[in-house]
Amino acid sequence: MNSTFEVKLKVRQLIGSGVGVAAVAAVLFSACAAQAAAGAPAASTAAAGSGEPAPECVRYAASWRYTHVTNDCGTAHRVTVEYTDGAEVPCREARPGETVTFPGYGTGGNGVLRVLLCPPPPV
Repeated sequence: MNSTFEVKLKVRQLIGSGVGVAAVAAVLFSACAAQAAAGAPAASTAAAGSGEPAPECVRYAASWRYTHVTNDCGTAHRVTVEYTDGAEVPCREARPGETVTFPGYGTGGNGVLRVLLCPPPPV
């Protein structure tokens, strides 16, 4: 499989045939591995935090449905939330005094670890 279209087509065929989730995951994994081996860029860094924790004036409150992140700092910050299962969510800008919302931890035992700073948006 050489293109995104071919991967999507194969996944649709597998889902339509009633195969299990494991077969679909195997197709997606092999497609990602092939792209990595070919030197394709990794997942967008726009969704990934810089790994640097947000300052203490940025706080969060997590529930099963939503994670609310409030910026009590004097400057704006681009932030994302780090989850125990490694899920990545897009960065959001929180101006001073603003609260932004991310997905919660869900019902499957996931958790929110911390809030991370994000790099500036591309220009």
